[in-house]
Amino acid sequence: MMYAGRLPCIVGPTASGKSAVAERVADLVSGEVVSIDAMQVYRGMDIGTAKIPPCRRRHPLHMVDVCPVTENYSVERFQADARSCIDDLCAAGIIPVLCGGTGLYLNAVIDEMDFAPGYRGDERRAAYEELACRAGADHLHALLAERDPESAAAIHPHNTRRVIRALELCDEGISYADSLRTLHKRAPHYQTLIFGLDLPRELLYERIDRRVDGMFSLGLVEEVVRMRGEGLSPATTAGQAIGYKEMLEALDGLITLDEARAAIKSATRRYAKRQISWFRHDGRVRWIDMGTHDTEAAARLIASERMNGAF
Repeated sequence: MMYAGRLPCIVGPTASGKSAVAERVADLVSGEVVSIDAMQVYRGMDIGTAKIPPCRRRHPLHMVDVCPVTENYSVERFQADARSCIDDLCAAGIIPVLCGGTGLYLNAVIDEMDFAPGYRGDERRAAYEELACRAGADHLHALLAERDPESAAAIHPHNTRRVIRALELCDEGISYADSLRTLHKRAPHYQTLIFGLDLPRELLYERIDRRVDGMFSLGLVEEVVRMRGEGLSPATTAGQAIGYKEMLEALDGLITLDEARAAIKSATRRYAKRQISWFRHDGRVRWIDMGTHDTEAAARLIASERMNGAF
C-alpha cells in the first residue's frame, strides 16, 4: 500500500539528537520510528551504532537488528525491506517517522532509485577481493583509475568494497560516476517532509567525543569481542563500520585501545562532515537549529506540520 500522505523524515549528522527527536515526534503524532541507518540493521551491534536500548524505547523501532553481522546487507535489500515496513505501518494507520543519517539509504527508500545488477559472491568479485588482499587497496584503486578515472576520483582509495563495485560496473560498460549522477536525479516514491537537525560544528564535535567516550564506558570493547566471536571481521560490511573497524584493529594488536578511541572520534567527525554535505545538497531539507531548540521544541515544531495537514 502506497502512503497517501507525506512521510516525516528526520535527518542530520551523527550525535545531533535525531533518535530522541524522532521518538518524541512519534509520541505526538501516534507514529512509530523507522531507522534509516546502514549499520543499525546488524544484530548485536548496539553500543557502537548508538541504538536506543529496547528498555528505553517508547515505541517499536523498525529496520534495526534485521540480519547477522556475517551478511553483507545491501542498499537494494534495505530499499525493499524498508518500503515493505513503511507500507505495512501505513496500512495499520500508523505514521512512519523515518530517522537516520545514511543519506543514500534514505534516498533509496523515498525516491525512485534502481540499482545496476551486482556480482556479490561470483567468481569476478572473488577475484577482485583476492587481488585487494594480495596487492593492496591502493593497487586496486589504481586499476580503477586506469579504467575509469572519473569514478576513481569519486571513491576513497581505501573504500575497497566501493572500488570493487566500480570495477564490476566497468566490466559491464557502466561508469560508477554516471550511476551516481543518475541516483541524484530524484523522482519521489513517497511524498516527504524532511527535517534536518543542525548544530554548530564545535558543539557537534564535542557531542561526538562524549558519545565515543560513553560507548567505551558502556562496554564497546566487550561488544566487539562478542561480535567477533559471531563472525564480525574486516572482510564483512559490518566490520567496516566506524567503531568496529578500529576496535578490531586494536583486538588484533595493530593499535592500542587509546589509539582506537582517538581514531573512532576522528573517523566519526569526518563522517559527520560527509553527512552534513550530503543533506545540504538536498534542497528538500528544512533545517532546525539545535543550538536554539531542545528535543521537545524540535519535536513539537515537526509535529505541528501534522496539525497543519502537511502529513
